[in-house]
Amino acid sequence: DLESHLQRCQQLSVTVLTDHQDLNNTELKTILSSMAPQQYRIRAKLRTYKPQRLYQSIKLHCSKCNSLQEVPIGDDFDLILQGSSLTAPNMELHNASWYDTVMWTTQDQKRRKIAIHFVKHDEMVQQPEDTLIMIEGGTLKEIWKLTKRFKCVIPVRSTEDDLELLDLSAPFLLKGNIKYYGCKQCSTPKSIKSLSSIAAEQRPSWEPTEIAQVLGIEPLQYVFIMNFTLVDGTGALNAYLFDY
Repeated sequence: DLESHLQRCQQLSVTVLTDHQDLNNTELKTILSSMAPQQYRIRAKLRTYKPQRLYQSIKLHCSKCNSLQEVPIGDDFDLILQGSSLTAPNMELHNASWYDTVMWTTQDQKRRKIAIHFVKHDEMVQQPEDTLIMIEGGTLKEIWKLTKRFKCVIPVRSTEDDLELLDLSAPFLLKGNIKYYGCKQCSTPKSIKSLSSIAAEQRPSWEPTEIAQVLGIEPLQYVFIMNFTLVDGTGALNAYLFDY
């Protein structure tokens, strides 16, 4: 576990933080006055590290505009879903040429209307593990149940003449236990009908990158970020870890 490892590092008087056994040790004051990029081997203490909690190290990164943002918490997504479920699914948008629709009413007091659109291939719905579905009116709990059975799930809502993605604060796609987000700044969402081009392929893979591309979404990538402050008595160096 990284957190306990870092705590152990802080307890040691000297910690070797880089490997390069073929290089001699270089003092931090020398590195700080040198031009980058160069390769060094150092011996230093770990004075501080951020963030303090490991889960806070996970961010969402847009490779196009280079922005970083926090990973939304599940409650945010649930609120967006609740807002979209206030509008009943548009019956005129059911059973298109490229998807079949099933609709039902929940048995609770709210009597919510839920519509699931099963995207077809060669005019037939594929096996669940190969099928992309779009859902209107579902809760977060219901959507997670569907991700365990179907290959991909896209939350949508009805307009007067088309289905559309939810606000990009919500994931545009769920696959397995992963939520895929799009960059609000760089995305230009296209019509949901664009998905029919993938359904028409010989073997639709329903890969997130391909889905994002046809829907005009610039996908955000999960990245791991930490900031370390290293000291050796001659100076202090901030080291940044950024990895996908």
